[in-house]
Amino acid sequence: MLLRRILPFLPVLAALAFPALAQASGGNYVFDGGTPAEQGQVRAALKASSFDWSLVPAQVVIHIQPGVASEAVPGQIWLDSGLLDSGRFAWGVVQHEYAHQVDFFLLDDAKRARIASALGGVAWWAPGATSSLAPNGTLKHAQLTSERFASTLAWAYWQSPENCMSPRLAGAESGAMKPAVFRALVKKLLVSS
Repeated sequence: MLLRRILPFLPVLAALAFPALAQASGGNYVFDGGTPAEQGQVRAALKASSFDWSLVPAQVVIHIQPGVASEAVPGQIWLDSGLLDSGRFAWGVVQHEYAHQVDFFLLDDAKRARIASALGGVAWWAPGATSSLAPNGTLKHAQLTSERFASTLAWAYWQSPENCMSPRLAGAESGAMKPAVFRALVKKLLVSS
């Protein structure tokens, strides 16, 4: 009798007991840190997007820590736990950082060049930097095409008034293309992968 009551909850209990093993559909990732609620915000953020995060062929480690800058390198994302505690406000940032994984694993120089001609920006990454996450200070965030790509992907696939990546301001990172046009470009480029 007790087993019948517990059995339906075993998957939930396992996910809580072993949060590093928890994965959501629409992405292949594991968590390093974070409370179950913070990890839930990441899952909800990725689920809210209509982008198929499972296209990224690598497993991504999502580090959740207090006071860290949100950033990504191939196969890893860092998110501030305080930001995730803000709820839906953080979802656009989560999607933006995961969009960098799309860049790292699914784009090559030719695809980046096609995207750059559509989105603008001064350079894909900062001159002298090995990724968009280590700018040398000579360019602003919005001047980096890699950041414009990540912000536009986050906005184009989750057009909610709650999305902090919304192109409300002129010159916003996510405002260079209409969402439908951007989605068509991404689809065309990723199909040719």
